[in-house]
Amino acid sequence: MAGKSYKSACAKVIRTQEYDLAEAIEKVKEITTAKFDATVDIAMKLGVDPRHADQVVRGTVMLPHGTGKTVSVLVICKEAKVEEAREAGADFVGFEEYIEKIQEGWTGVDVIVATPDVMGQLGKVAKILGPRGLMPNPKSGTVTMDVAKAVREVKAGKIEFRVDKAGNIHAPVGKVSFDNDKLLGNINSFIREVVRLKPSAAKGQYVQGITVSSTMSPGVKVKKEKFVA
Repeated sequence: MAGKSYKSACAKVIRTQEYDLAEAIEKVKEITTAKFDATVDIAMKLGVDPRHADQVVRGTVMLPHGTGKTVSVLVICKEAKVEEAREAGADFVGFEEYIEKIQEGWTGVDVIVATPDVMGQLGKVAKILGPRGLMPNPKSGTVTMDVAKAVREVKAGKIEFRVDKAGNIHAPVGKVSFDNDKLLGNINSFIREVVRLKPSAAKGQYVQGITVSSTMSPGVKVKKEKFVA
């Protein structure tokens, strides 16, 4: 059952109403009751059928103001790239020793970057990394020889997203402690990128719903017409 704080928060939101984005951000801050700096999330309902490969929406976006989260990065590479990765700020750098650690069950990082020449070896742990969203992928920029650039981008606020089986996309876009303008900038950047990636095979209305929320708070619906246009 929902607690008193959650019920109180729900009472402050008209669940059927769509708010202007700036107003929705203000409302999320107002109803957040967490005792910690809660994460602000966005959810978008898309008019796609992800069962068809040509309607899968996935990509990356650089949030201009970051996520507010300290992201830990592992770079799997050969010796020639180790120093470059470390200087860029990677938390863990190595090759076979980290593949062995992952085989033993270790997945204590947020993002894994790998060079193309180690992907054959990394295939050994794909079944472990894949379900956790940690498997490096060229489309997300995490399989690259430019490991320094990849590490810096992830640390600066680059996030990856992918539509789920129900046609929804979820992503963190900042913290409740962020200034409203920073949250507005992050959310606008995220929505614009999702809209830009509309598959040509998608028919009918593409953006069917947008909701913002914070950790442990009810969702606040956002007016979508501006973004659809």
